[in-house]
Amino acid sequence: MVILGIGNVLQKDDGFGVYASTYLKKNYTFSKEVEIIHGGVEGINLFSVLEESDHVLILDAIELEDEPASIYLIPSYELSGHGLNSGGAHEIGVLQCLDMLELQGKPQPKATILGIIPQHVTFEMALSPTLTKAFEGYINVALNYLKKEGIEATLNEEVSTLEEILFEVKRL
Repeated sequence: MVILGIGNVLQKDDGFGVYASTYLKKNYTFSKEVEIIHGGVEGINLFSVLEESDHVLILDAIELEDEPASIYLIPSYELSGHGLNSGGAHEIGVLQCLDMLELQGKPQPKATILGIIPQHVTFEMALSPTLTKAFEGYINVALNYLKKEGIEATLNEEVSTLEEILFEVKRL
């Protein structure tokens, strides 16, 4: 299982997936092998990650018509065909990778997007108060998804707060 956090931490809520993946990596130990990758805005450069993986959970802020902080768990097959020729945003790049695997006749991983609707996408390294408030619920959805897939998560003894994660990512 690969957990792939994507987003631009320089654009406030757009970096949500990166913060969430960093939080999971620092605070949990998993019962099965889980690789957590900070994908940032690599987009098409993540092709090999998807090509070499059997199962991927993609953490990201997504643009849909809904209230900020609304959470969606979307199987990638529901988005098939939406990645090619549709722009250059980071989530499009990941969808392009999945579409390219399909076009090449290669096996696709079981991929699911855990998305959250951003409130503010501006040039600032932070999260909006709305998404900060929704963060714990988002993490719980991720942990419940993993549990449903047979992966138990145990909270580590030493835990980093969201504020510490935000500060740490800013330093990188």
